[in-house]
Amino acid sequence: MADLDDLRRRWLRALLAAREDDSRAIAPERYGEALLKRWSEPQRRYHTVEHLTAVLDHIDVLEEYADDPDAVRLAAWFHDAVYLPERSTNEERSAGLAERALSEAGVPAERTAEVARLVRLTVTHDPADEDRNGQVLCDADLAILAAPPSVYAAYTAAVREEYHFVPSDAFRAGRSAVLRQLLALPRLFRTPYGQEKWEATARYNLTSELEMLSLPSTPSA
Repeated sequence: MADLDDLRRRWLRALLAAREDDSRAIAPERYGEALLKRWSEPQRRYHTVEHLTAVLDHIDVLEEYADDPDAVRLAAWFHDAVYLPERSTNEERSAGLAERALSEAGVPAERTAEVARLVRLTVTHDPADEDRNGQVLCDADLAILAAPPSVYAAYTAAVREEYHFVPSDAFRAGRSAVLRQLLALPRLFRTPYGQEKWEATARYNLTSELEMLSLPSTPSA
């Protein structure tokens, strides 16, 4: 279970490090509380505070590869802040939320724009070779793909629960398409750490899941 008090502390550290003028915003804690409320919404099964914690933990591991680790951490907080499984505009709406909230919270315009750009990048998880911030955020977000088998199985089950309203055949087809898109990338992970530590395991997990999805479904008794 996620430690909400620790998340509150991590939010304050990231926000205060990203701001230039502390006088521009009052009670910065309220922004973190609003985000935690979003991350705790009932429709979420995988995109929860546990996922947020995991992404922040992975950023801590990868921060040496980022040009602006604080911007990457703020992007992690916002990257799934708007999450409705039936919508295709979650990333754009999350980026818009980041633009509004961070500007109000006293984060400079250039850094706010960078956070929003990073949030939008999670649509494709395909950062450019020179995009060090994007590489760290995308690697941290995709690190679940390299999880041990039991954790990966729990992840896929949680994703299915989020899409409970999608019929089984349609979900299998859609999920398979996502897996093929990921496997078609030349590299799933862009940081040296991700390539060394996570790439092979992630490809094994994705390939195994795709094979499972391709099996004929078992009729109900």
